[in-house]
Amino acid sequence: MQRRHFLLASGAAMAASRLAMPRLARAQGGGTLRFVPQADLPNLDPVAGTQLVVRNASLMVYDMLYGIGADLQPKPQMVESHEVSADGKDWRFRLRGGLTFHDGEAVLARDVVASIRRWMPRDGMGQMIQARLDALEAVDDQTFRLRLKQPFPKLLYAFGKSNTPLLVIMPERIAATDPYTQVKDYVGSGPMRFRRDEWMAGSRAVFEKFAAYQPREEKSDWLAGGKRVLMDRVEWLTMPDPGTALAAIQSGEIDWWESPIADLVPVMQGHRDINVEVADPLGNIGAMRLNHLVPPFNNKLIRQALQYAVSQEDYMRAIVGDDEALWKPMPSFFTPGTPGYTEAGAERLKGGRRYDKARELLKQAGYNGEKVVMLVAADVPVAKAQGDVTADMLSRIGMNVDYQALDWGTVGSRRTSKKPASEGGWNIFFSWHSGVDCINPAPYKGVSASGDKAWFGWPSSAEVERHIAEWYEAPDAAGENRALEAVNRAGMDLVTYIPTGFFLGYTASRKSVRNIHHAPFPLFWDARKA
Repeated sequence: MQRRHFLLASGAAMAASRLAMPRLARAQGGGTLRFVPQADLPNLDPVAGTQLVVRNASLMVYDMLYGIGADLQPKPQMVESHEVSADGKDWRFRLRGGLTFHDGEAVLARDVVASIRRWMPRDGMGQMIQARLDALEAVDDQTFRLRLKQPFPKLLYAFGKSNTPLLVIMPERIAATDPYTQVKDYVGSGPMRFRRDEWMAGSRAVFEKFAAYQPREEKSDWLAGGKRVLMDRVEWLTMPDPGTALAAIQSGEIDWWESPIADLVPVMQGHRDINVEVADPLGNIGAMRLNHLVPPFNNKLIRQALQYAVSQEDYMRAIVGDDEALWKPMPSFFTPGTPGYTEAGAERLKGGRRYDKARELLKQAGYNGEKVVMLVAADVPVAKAQGDVTADMLSRIGMNVDYQALDWGTVGSRRTSKKPASEGGWNIFFSWHSGVDCINPAPYKGVSASGDKAWFGWPSSAEVERHIAEWYEAPDAAGENRALEAVNRAGMDLVTYIPTGFFLGYTASRKSVRNIHHAPFPLFWDARKA
């Protein structure tokens, strides 16, 4: 085996008035950091589900083989070194020493193998690896081997990408769980352990520093480098009412609010003890997800009718307000400002809204007043804003809207159903994608059109999938960009989903909280309270 690469570790539903005041924290660390996440935490399985709030919590509890840094490149985490054969088919990985699960057991290669096997069927890149897989085995306790029938140059990116399904390492006994069934035993080897005994669904989730965790020596770099946790505890407090969260951060009863709504930002900007900053410069892409399997959106013409009627400006103003520095229309699936951005095939999303054309397509398609069931997470401001705008838009073009206001956990469960809307299924739900996940097809579940293997909505198009494959096989950046243009054109024709615009989001924290990373996900390593 020839050495091509060698990587080494280098030297609240609870009211604010009822919240306990935070303990005084020592400047060198310790204490409790109280955090309000974007939504309530329904579970801790980033393989069986795709909710961002689950991903964000999982990053604390589980560790990964590789992690994406701010340069968007994978870097070793649990892996100490790897070797790959000259033909790119035979990979051998060696784990770092001292890796320990939260139950006290050592992390072994067989745990890694079981975790990879559970992840592969659920993830787009994992499925591509699985299709090429010849063998995956533990060589010894510290070493595992992966042999492919054909090269897969983006293997390390697949292992370290930040979008769900996330390749996290679980004990073999837990990783043996069917990938389509949520695990219930949340044992990881990450820098914090989950306190299940203190978990109050709909109210609070608690994470405690894992004393046996050994961070890498490097400086932390998003999901890579040394994840040094300085706080004793991090408490996630669910507060669906923005007014409650505002009062709590003003009084100091919480320390960090992940996603404050735009209307309340000016109030916090004027507060002497609060920092308000753009959370992530790569931003977010709003998403209206249509169910391709059941009427009426199993008809492409009806999906295309919505493209004529969507006003991205309306969506963005509803989500982030009138500050035009925080949003822009984007007739594209790909993140603005990145090399792959293209507007190919997006003519129906451009220009003024054409309700007459939308109604014409509905008539041509034979739409006859069928009910459109919208699942709207009323406790998540970004989702609710999109739902409100869509309900008005659909009414304008003559569609029959059934607006179902639910909590985010229920939406996450309902959207997995492939039943007709009249039998508990759905037609539309709303979400958003992190811009970091939308720079190319590798981490981007939203553009896949692989039918039953695609993200909820299950779009199917051999043409879209062929162009995605061309991106993987492209020999250079120019070839990748040509493939992305073709993906965008074919996906807009299919209406894989409808992007509702590009927006930046604020995050708010008390000035006593130091070293918050500005990344596409909340990170708690290095954070401390003065």
